[in-house]
Amino acid sequence: MSPLIPRHPVPALNLPLVGDGRYVLGADPGERFDLVVFYRGLHCPICAKYLLELERLAPEFAQRGVKIVAVSSDTEDRARQMADKVKASAVRFAWGLSLKSARQWGLYISTSRGTTSIGVEEPQLFSEPGVFLVRPDGTLYYGAVQTMPFARPQFQDLLGAIDFAIAKDYPARGEYQGPV
Repeated sequence: MSPLIPRHPVPALNLPLVGDGRYVLGADPGERFDLVVFYRGLHCPICAKYLLELERLAPEFAQRGVKIVAVSSDTEDRARQMADKVKASAVRFAWGLSLKSARQWGLYISTSRGTTSIGVEEPQLFSEPGVFLVRPDGTLYYGAVQTMPFARPQFQDLLGAIDFAIAKDYPARGEYQGPV
């Protein structure tokens, strides 16, 4: 598993959406960014809380030219249940992410520990969270991955970072690959 490199292309994403249609990264990008939020799945109560906040702030992202998609390896039914749980209207939910694709994005993979605190069975294998801002040209601007469901980037902070990046024409950082 190698990390994604800022200013370089990210892996392809072409997944079905809850409701109808497909999410194809780059096919209809946001004016400034696509915000790709990988979440663990329906079994994760922290994910539900996190995605509720994303749904609440979705209009703020839209005003900044950012399109949002929440992605998991859940089945269609489980992804629909999560979308319903967070009363999604602005956030699109893509499902069926392969674990191979999750690894290409640099996401960590966990094994099931059975039933969670909210009484939902964990899948046998699933990816841990990741948050990415992808430029319309398909290159990485920002990325964060976690080994745990805790301490994720806060969406309010991300909005402030986007404002700064727009105002200062701030480049993606972390791109250097030479000798150290």
